[in-house]
Amino acid sequence: MHGEVLVAILNDPAALAILRQQGWYRIPVSTAPKRWPPRLIAFYQTRVFGDEAYAVRYYGTVREIRQVSRADLFPDEAPNAKTAKRYHQIFVDHLEELSRPIVSRRWRRIVFIPTTLEKFWLAEEINDLFDDSPLENRLWARLRALRADAERQWRVQVARRRYYLDFALFCRWGQIDIETDGDTWHVGAPRAAKDNVRDTDLQVNGWQVLRFTGSQVNEQMESYCVPQIEALVDRLGGFGPAEVYPPIDTDQIIMCEAPEPYQLD
Repeated sequence: MHGEVLVAILNDPAALAILRQQGWYRIPVSTAPKRWPPRLIAFYQTRVFGDEAYAVRYYGTVREIRQVSRADLFPDEAPNAKTAKRYHQIFVDHLEELSRPIVSRRWRRIVFIPTTLEKFWLAEEINDLFDDSPLENRLWARLRALRADAERQWRVQVARRRYYLDFALFCRWGQIDIETDGDTWHVGAPRAAKDNVRDTDLQVNGWQVLRFTGSQVNEQMESYCVPQIEALVDRLGGFGPAEVYPPIDTDQIIMCEAPEPYQLD
């Protein structure tokens, strides 16, 4: 399935130099996203970029994609275990800069975010880019209107289990996980049992869980979903301050709250 825009990680100044000087970026074939190939590629910069960290500011139109080996990419590199590894070498016409960076409101590392051209051009923050489901998009638009202190696809680690929350809301006295369940996806004993374990794990670790069906999101947003959210937020003291955080030393926070960093090698 073709993709319109792919937001990828830029975690090495050398990779940015290659983009500027040679006009290409690499993604291992084994970890390429399903929505492939992209028409446009953009880059989320990590903490190594200092004042430019934790934002998407550079992008380029994809001109050509070649499948090559690491030896093709770096012919002067000494042979090693990765020499034969296969990559997509993505050539861009020009590396351009957004007039307004797409910022992350909290410290997180990005693996890939496939998205649409419309979302990319309109996005103000990272959460605006996610394009996982119409239900989530609809609820996210409503949460933004409520000025909720929220994050999409938020990782929570409980013991050895890792969960990605559809929406994480941060209140003064607690946190809320909101899940937008399709009307058939979570029906049935096996799935219900997994959801029960998941919800228990989160509740034990201080999360309040709200689940909405597709019908509720599509047909009862104002009569049911929003009142449920607002009532729970009020019980938890309201939202905390929403702000763009500065790029300071946050390794421990990143490792416990965001996906494992994607490595180009």
